[in-house]
Amino acid sequence: MGIGKIKNRIIAPDCTILEAMKKMDEIKMKILFVFTENKFEGIFTLGDIQRAIIKGSALTAPVNDVLDRNKIYADASESLDCIKDKMKGIRAECMPVVNGSELVEVYFWEDLFGKGEERKLDLIDLPVVIMAGGKGTRLKPITNVIPKPLVPVGDKTILEVIMDQFEGIGCKKFYMSVNYKADMMQFYLSQLDHKYDIEFFMEDKPLGTIGSVSLLKGKITTPFFVSNCDSINEQDYRAVYDYHKSNNNDMTIVTLVKSFKIPYGVIETGEDGLMQSLHEKPEHTYMVNSGVYILNPELIDEIPEGEFFHITHLMEKVKARGGRVGCFPVSENAWHDMGEWPEYLKMINVF
Repeated sequence: MGIGKIKNRIIAPDCTILEAMKKMDEIKMKILFVFTENKFEGIFTLGDIQRAIIKGSALTAPVNDVLDRNKIYADASESLDCIKDKMKGIRAECMPVVNGSELVEVYFWEDLFGKGEERKLDLIDLPVVIMAGGKGTRLKPITNVIPKPLVPVGDKTILEVIMDQFEGIGCKKFYMSVNYKADMMQFYLSQLDHKYDIEFFMEDKPLGTIGSVSLLKGKITTPFFVSNCDSINEQDYRAVYDYHKSNNNDMTIVTLVKSFKIPYGVIETGEDGLMQSLHEKPEHTYMVNSGVYILNPELIDEIPEGEFFHITHLMEKVKARGGRVGCFPVSENAWHDMGEWPEYLKMINVF
């Protein structure tokens, strides 16, 4: 039995959602196996966590409360060919093989198909707007010489990493808002062996984090991505688009689940300064804006032309008229930021 390969992926049903997410980040895996002693309860995926958060489940809730017990597994009596067909049919990354409540084997995609045959997921061809007009002042002095989108991470610039990720899910058309050192960016991209389909548009004056998109009125007629150019997200954005469509959102924000632990005992006081409660080293979790969005094309008309306008202004405007602004959560370690030098140095180590 090949169960030894999942030894570090096992959790108990009373493990909290947040603990499960942290474990996934720690071992860099998106699937965990839930056991009550020797009884196999099911697999728990990052997608399960995201769906639970979207539905409003607390991160302190136990995994048992949100565990999907209707997942498709293989039976020990099934042939290997049958198991392979089942995996292909649902494009499963892994397939547990069970005998009642006993887990007798686990097959991962690469176990049965190798690396030569990739899991085929549907591609989406949505426009992508890259906001690349900022000066990157927090990364000086390097941005005195080159614009922030051309700062290298590994063998590529961060701009290429971001665009390659979108191309990987089927996106072909890019619109790039430029201003600071725009000529250098255009020249660099034109010299690459790989030619991106990019239409540049000039932000003649600072227009905020979404204001320049008003220049694209009439050019985009489908939902589209908007991305900054100083962070990288390992999330497959196809799942974000599926959520955006199924939830009938006007706008979807990719949000980072960020936890902060206070390394002290926190005291709450009341009248006369009397202590009411003491919480030892409490942990707080927040949803943080990652800088990636999906917008419906109608929202372009709601961005005023030639005015300084932030994405937060657009969020408030959509909410005020009763529109739907959804949030799609991603785990903390799946997001890498280079807005400032300490974060950039961490990103270099990752890539």
